[in-house]
Formats: sequence, structure tokens, C-alpha cells
Amino acid sequence: MSSRILINGAKGRMGRALIDAAQQLGLHVTATTDVGDDLASQLGGADVIVDFSSHHATRAVLDAAREQKKSVVIGTTGHSVEAKLELQKLAATVPCVWSGNYSVGVNLLFALTRRAASVLGSDYDAEVIEMHHRFKKDAPSGTAARLLEIILEERKLTQDSVLHGRQGITGERSPTQVGMHALRGGDVVGDHTVMFAALGERLELTHKASDRAIFARGALRAAEWIAGRPNGVYDMQDVLGLK
Repeated sequence: MSSRILINGAKGRMGRALIDAAQQLGLHVTATTDVGDDLASQLGGADVIVDFSSHHATRAVLDAAREQKKSVVIGTTGHSVEAKLELQKLAATVPCVWSGNYSVGVNLLFALTRRAASVLGSDYDAEVIEMHHRFKKDAPSGTAARLLEIILEERKLTQDSVLHGRQGITGERSPTQVGMHALRGGDVVGDHTVMFAALGERLELTHKASDRAIFARGALRAAEWIAGRPNGVYDMQDVLGLK
């Protein structure tokens, strides 16, 4: 049986893409809401909230889901590391898929990055580069942040190793440093590259998105998957069976 879906953040670019994708896939959208709307009053007929609104609204979305025992798909980015950790504790009290990117290709990039980071030692300098359209409000992107987390996890490093861009006399690069670079311009939907550079060779893993619909279809796939699952925080690796 198909899930009944409420789309929160419906007036944004991703919200509109979700509505279009749901119509194309024949999925049942019970309501569409945006920041400032009374989400709780629209939630009764839904099984799953798909939220691509604002990071400021995530707590309210999770509170409503917990009160009414609904599943949640969180696609909103821009949370601080501390806020995300706190919110994920709350998310674990309901069935929740939380991902910075719902593209199938990007989630394969996550898996490949983990493998590369585990095989390539500290003599391979790791850098993450992302580019998005001029209208994106947060940096780095949620996808780039997840790629960074994967590298840090595999290399057993902390956030202290992360350098956001470079300027001035920076000195030689240390073997524990991981660079993060966010580019903005034009109408780029989303480009992500993970680079491992050593003396004599360089490995680059790249994903380029040209249509926002890939994220919408992935998020709706997650919404179908999460309904009826046990409470806990899952990601697209779980949805796609990549773990």
C-alpha cells in the first residue's frame, strides 16, 4: 500500500519538485505546507512527512511527528554540527530517514568515498569541493558535509582537522588536514568532488546533478520505504541497501 505523504516546504524549489515527482509517480500527497503553516493540523491524513523547508523548522517537524506518531523524511540542510546531533536524538524517537542528499548516484558516491578513504592512507591528501546555484543559502552543502564526515570517520579525525578554504600564508599542508571548498554561481543544481591527492597520482570521485528531480524521486522512495519501520534514524544507504 502506498504511503500517504505530507510535503513540508512546498513553496521552495525542492518542494515544487517533490509535488511534480509525486504526481508523475502516482503517489498520494495528502497536504502541502510551508514555514509558518500549522503543520500539526494538516498531518492527520498522512503517514509520512517529507520535509525540505528550513533548518529552523526541523524541531517543530519532529515534535509534530512524535506527537502524532508519523514517519519523517528530512532533507533540510544548514544545521550546525551541534544542532544536528541534538535533533537526531529527537528524530530517533520516530521512524526517520535523514540524508543530506537523496540522489541514488550521490549515495553510491558516499559508499565509494568511504572505501577510498579506508584504502588510501594519510599520504593521500583529502579535499572536498562542491558547487551550487547562486540562490543556495547554506554552505557547505549537506552532501559535502556528509562526504567530509565519512572521511573524518574513516581516518579517525575530528572537526579540528577541517579547513574551510585557504587564504594568505597558510604554510605546508599537514597530513591530517581535510579541505572543504564551497563554490556558488549560476543555476548549478549540485556538483560534488572528493579528491585524494598523493605525490605522483590523484584520484577524483565526482557526481554532477543536472535535474532537481533526482533528489525528489529519491526522497519519495525514502518516504515509501520508511513507513512502518521501527523508530530510529536511517539514511539513504539503508533505503538503497548499500550498507
